[in-house]
Amino acid sequence: MRTHWPLCDRRLRMPPWHRAGWSTLLASVCLLGCAGAPRQPASAEAQPGAASASVAAPVPAASATVPVLPEPPTRSAPAGEQALAQGLRAYQSAQYPQAEEQFKLALKAGLATPADVAQAHKHLAFIYCTSRRGALCAAAFKAARAADASFALSKAEAGHPMWSQVYRKALGLK
Repeated sequence: MRTHWPLCDRRLRMPPWHRAGWSTLLASVCLLGCAGAPRQPASAEAQPGAASASVAAPVPAASATVPVLPEPPTRSAPAGEQALAQGLRAYQSAQYPQAEEQFKLALKAGLATPADVAQAHKHLAFIYCTSRRGALCAAAFKAARAADASFALSKAEAGHPMWSQVYRKALGLK
């Protein structure tokens, strides 16, 4: 039975990766080993007594040439923004009681922008409407509009059967 490798020398009957030979592999390993060897400073080679001291305490070669940059200050989000983000994650995961707690906590801690306040009230309204708390739902929609005058539900949100009527009535829409 004949073995045929498509890119091989048919006379040698070996695949191309075998033809490179051990000498190429050995040379590659030697070069890689030499590249990683630490160098001693020239002053240590000139002084015979200093050679033993340099062996005891090696000096990193790159520490003198690379400046150490200070770390940029980390900005931690205020408690209100963190609570809003956690509330949105819980809401998207259908963990509505936890989401309700986080939205209330975000509003209590304070949010930076009126749009964030409106978003927290909007999601609270959704939770209230789906749990059949109509008065709280309407109050949350009104609070969202009070926080941000440009607040409005998207077309898909406004047409939802659980809160569309409460939303329209609360904001005086047709």
